Amino acid sequence: MTITVLKPGLQTTIQAGPRVGWRHYGVPASGAADTLSLALANRLVGNPWNAPALEATLLGPTLRFDKAAAFAVTGAIAGVSLNGDDVPLHETIFAKAKDELAVSATEIGARSYIAIDGGIAADDVLGSTSTYLAAGFGGLQGRALEEGDLLITNPADCPLLRTPDEFRVPMSSSWAVRACPSFETSQLRSGDELFEKNWTIGRRADRIGIQLEGATLDIASDGRMPSAAVFPGTVQCPEVGTPYVLSVDAGTVGGYPRVAQVARADRHLLGQLRPGDRIRFLRREAAGAIDELRAKLDYWRPWLEDIGNII
Repeated sequence: MTITVLKPGLQTTIQAGPRVGWRHYGVPASGAADTLSLALANRLVGNPWNAPALEATLLGPTLRFDKAAAFAVTGAIAGVSLNGDDVPLHETIFAKAKDELAVSATEIGARSYIAIDGGIAADDVLGSTSTYLAAGFGGLQGRALEEGDLLITNPADCPLLRTPDEFRVPMSSSWAVRACPSFETSQLRSGDELFEKNWTIGRRADRIGIQLEGATLDIASDGRMPSAAVFPGTVQCPEVGTPYVLSVDAGTVGGYPRVAQVARADRHLLGQLRPGDRIRFLRREAAGAIDELRAKLDYWRPWLEDIGNII
């Protein structure tokens, strides 16, 4: 069956699991910016956690089904309607032929995830169907959706499900994420200021990186640091003192001091940060971050069996 894109939203792409094993060639993992919300949406329509779904940023799409299908929407708080009638987040919804689904602008959080039973057909490049916009591959011709696009799906029967309340990720405009010191944290002349201040998400916030505003860090760097490996969640600080948090589409190497690394347990939260949000980094040492990750995996496993691969 096909789904017609009536309105594409601000930036809606097909995202799935990450692109693993290619960083040494300069290819980032990409995939969903918020992997946990992707997995929750796919769970509700009977798909594997990493099946291709739609990731909508700040303003969602309007879609028309040509045949009956099931869908679910998770992630950011946003209005969802079917033929003009409101439908809930975090629940399996059944659409009939010619029904129109609309996802409004997000109220809290940055990204909504729309999963369709059976998944969405997409270009498989280097082992993943996720869209990598910077290089123009994966997803649908390597780009965001456009009006008139046809999404091909293969519906399968699925039961009515609802995400239990305890497994709904709280959305907020004020975030606290755990982070560990990194390789060049010692170059911060201002000591623990990165961890002691509240920061504001700047206007430069996308799938590549997130600018932080609120203070200028004093960094002991002459701008000649050799390029070194970086990963999603790496916090870099250029000589001007304005830190950036790298996201899923960021490059694989960088030449700015790496002053922190967002802990794996909280990395999925970066996908929900939007301009104007507040964020504070909670300092953790590596051993403590590992213990907290294990506890989080244990918490989520009853609902998402593959949680060890998801976050």
